[in-house]
Amino acid sequence: MEQLPPYGAVVLAGGRAARLGGQHKPQLRVGDRTLLAAALAAVADATSRVVVGPPQDVPAGVIRTREDPPGGGPVSALRAGLAAVQTDVVAVLAGDLPFVTGSLIGELRRRLHRDGVLVVDDTGRDQVLLGVWRSAALRRAVGDPAGPTALFRALSDLAIDRYQPPVAPGEAPPWLDCDTAEELARAREVATRTPG
Repeated sequence: MEQLPPYGAVVLAGGRAARLGGQHKPQLRVGDRTLLAAALAAVADATSRVVVGPPQDVPAGVIRTREDPPGGGPVSALRAGLAAVQTDVVAVLAGDLPFVTGSLIGELRRRLHRDGVLVVDDTGRDQVLLGVWRSAALRRAVGDPAGPTALFRALSDLAIDRYQPPVAPGEAPPWLDCDTAEELARAREVATRTPG
């Protein structure tokens, strides 16, 4: 079994969830757990787990922090989360991915050869909040408060590899997020027929 370097994890769990009526999205339930719990479970073997967002319940040992200014978007949230990461490698996840798994994070860690590796969905779209990165490269990319506020722009100069994980028929893809009431309902429906 390949020995991978230790890694930290940053879960971005903020946002207003305007398309979900302003509910606090990471605390919504899909299946038997919250969206945030699903993301944290996928990085359970990280040496540190950091949740960036408004005050919310997190398991013991999980670090909570907030972007400055609050609600400042993913670049400032990532900057705040990285301040608490001490490892050379970091996984970055959105806090609304009910079907992300530890095995996918492990695969991304194995595929990290340059600055970062991220998931590409079945339409070929980069999932910038589902990847594994060299911490130093990511810090450089988002470190300037006067830099780009769009995350994809902030990451544009990094050497990034892409990975499209296979998804078996009937399985939920790991990039399925819950931005709208329809997506949340779909995720809940899928969870009722997905074991574990």
